[in-house]
Amino acid sequence: MEGSLTLEPEAWGSSGGWPAPREARAGPSLSSVLNELPSTATLRYRGPGVPPWGALEEDDEDGERSIQALAEAAQKELQEPHASRELPWPMQARRAHRQSHDRDQAALGSGSRVTYWALRLRRSKEKMREGLRTLLPWAWTLKRIGGQFGAGTESYFSLLRFLLLLNLLASVLKVCMALLPTWLEGAPPGPTDSGTSSPCGSYDPRPQGLIAFPTQLFNLLSGEGFLEWSYLFYGFYPPRPRLAVSYLCSFFVIGVLHMLLILRRSVSWLKQTLLAESGAMTSYSHRVFSAWDFGLCGDVHVRLRQRNILYELQVELEEAALRRHAALRTLGQQVRLWSWRMLLHLLVGALLGAAFYGIYWVTGFTAELQGPSASQERPDVQQTPLLKLVVNYLPSIFISVVNFVLPPVFKLIAPLEGYSRSHQIVFILLRTMVLRLASLLVLLLSLWNKITCGGNSEAEDCKTCGYNYKELPCWETKVGQEMYRLLLFDLLTGLAVALLIQFPRKLFCGFCPGALGRMMGTQEFQVPDEVLGLTYAQTVVWVGSFFCPLLPLLNTAKFLLLFYLKKFTLFSTCSPASRTFRASTVNFFFPLVLLLGLAISAASVLYGVFLIQPSKLCGPFRELSSIWAQIPKSISSLPQTTQNFLFFLGTQDFAVPLLVLSSILMAYTLALANSYGRLISELKRQIKTEAQNKVFLAQRAVALSSANGAL
Repeated sequence: MEGSLTLEPEAWGSSGGWPAPREARAGPSLSSVLNELPSTATLRYRGPGVPPWGALEEDDEDGERSIQALAEAAQKELQEPHASRELPWPMQARRAHRQSHDRDQAALGSGSRVTYWALRLRRSKEKMREGLRTLLPWAWTLKRIGGQFGAGTESYFSLLRFLLLLNLLASVLKVCMALLPTWLEGAPPGPTDSGTSSPCGSYDPRPQGLIAFPTQLFNLLSGEGFLEWSYLFYGFYPPRPRLAVSYLCSFFVIGVLHMLLILRRSVSWLKQTLLAESGAMTSYSHRVFSAWDFGLCGDVHVRLRQRNILYELQVELEEAALRRHAALRTLGQQVRLWSWRMLLHLLVGALLGAAFYGIYWVTGFTAELQGPSASQERPDVQQTPLLKLVVNYLPSIFISVVNFVLPPVFKLIAPLEGYSRSHQIVFILLRTMVLRLASLLVLLLSLWNKITCGGNSEAEDCKTCGYNYKELPCWETKVGQEMYRLLLFDLLTGLAVALLIQFPRKLFCGFCPGALGRMMGTQEFQVPDEVLGLTYAQTVVWVGSFFCPLLPLLNTAKFLLLFYLKKFTLFSTCSPASRTFRASTVNFFFPLVLLLGLAISAASVLYGVFLIQPSKLCGPFRELSSIWAQIPKSISSLPQTTQNFLFFLGTQDFAVPLLVLSSILMAYTLALANSYGRLISELKRQIKTEAQNKVFLAQRAVALSSANGAL
């Protein structure tokens, strides 16, 4: 046929690239059509100095010339950037590139020095942002983990890196706002002597005489002895007004900064989660035709990207099969399924209730063994260092045992409920989160109950000083010691599981190559358990950072060690997951779990700050009615205008207009979001209608062609 598209040899260029259009033809040639494809644009431009796909490789003797040519091409591309339309980028990136280029041209053409320096400042910010992005640690390690074990496992290590940076920030703030003021104002005085007349008794935790090495080791593990009167705990810090204000403000500054950073991380994943749940970006065509990155260089990067796409397709296929199975269920089958799920929920609730009661009982039993009456009733506990250490660690041991036993039970229950893999992960996370965070909350409630004599201020032990001064002369340090033990025991448990269970299991697999060895040696990286372990550890640090100021620094070292330990365990003993899950859902859910842990820790600490009488014998807030009383006392020393303004912020005259304005802004935002949602729905409907029109026109064209052929 004369008008058909043909491909002739002379249409191809000498470089071996795509065929150039022939000007002799009246209509568009095949080469011109192919050159308009987005994939061809990607092939043409892969970055500064990178040769296009399909280019002929040079011989070894021309290597130096090719390197020089690539360097010249890279310099030319950097000096003469491509037009936005020619870049193989998404539409949003192209628009941002065009706007940036237009601003640069306008700044250069105006000749104004202000505009010129504004341009220089913006470019400096962009370079600084790119430099900070390159300084982000373990970027290549995360890519390797994501390619070999899936995006879900990668999300765990990404969360671990994020928490490590949060703890590093908190450590810097604690050092600047608590340690430095203490050092600059001189050495703090020692504890109160036993001869000092005080209605609340005396408090001197420093060991007397020569201390044996086993006792020193046990003190290091329990936070008692020489550690109890050190910079590690609350009771060591002296009652100085400036130190008290900075000490209290450090808690609020760290909490607000952590909340903002977690919200920023959660919002960054919200868009991907909504797209994944809506089904707009989960079609197989998107994975097959749009997921590949043509700018990858090297076999390692190519294999990692192939594995990532493979895992994503596995998730799509599994969830599609579950949706088809759910659509075929009858009404009776749905009723039986929901009844079965209700029974499983009741079973989970019963297990959680039993665990919480056990934690409450163990905490009370430990307090009885540590009380002043225990030295007469059970002197062996106080005189034996090892037995005393075990008694101190009883709550931590029981909580760790519960957290070790119940999550595998939840993991066995989740597949029986008939949910998809991603929803199973969310349910396991929710149940394990309730177990871990609520167990910590029960421990704190039992401690508050012991400190406040069950909330009865008229009790004999609490009537004199407002707290149980006989058993807890410095209750803030006692709470800090409990959090210190929980953190240390959690680290020791993780090391013991890796060294005594996971590695021997892998060695057993190597020595027994049969079916038994494969069954015992094959283990997968359990993302829900590991993520909840991180959340639990971080919540412990948030609670204990007020009573143990150096706890964030200890947790930074712990997370650094944990990252390399988990990485070594992952590549040495674990195999890729047989069933994957959607990473966008859990990446959005992980920060929400962190926010819940932050809320629980904030509520627990604020209860102690506002409602419990501070210790009279230790800490920077002694002799005050409450810890918060230091803030009004410090404000009263400011000028009268500043006092009036600060007190105005706490009155109804400021709170009510702020609440009304916030409500109006929220209503406006919701109305705007609803209008945008309706517009998006209308556009989707129009796209669907256009697709139907195209299918109809194609069918009519085929029918007319068949009719013309028959005639």
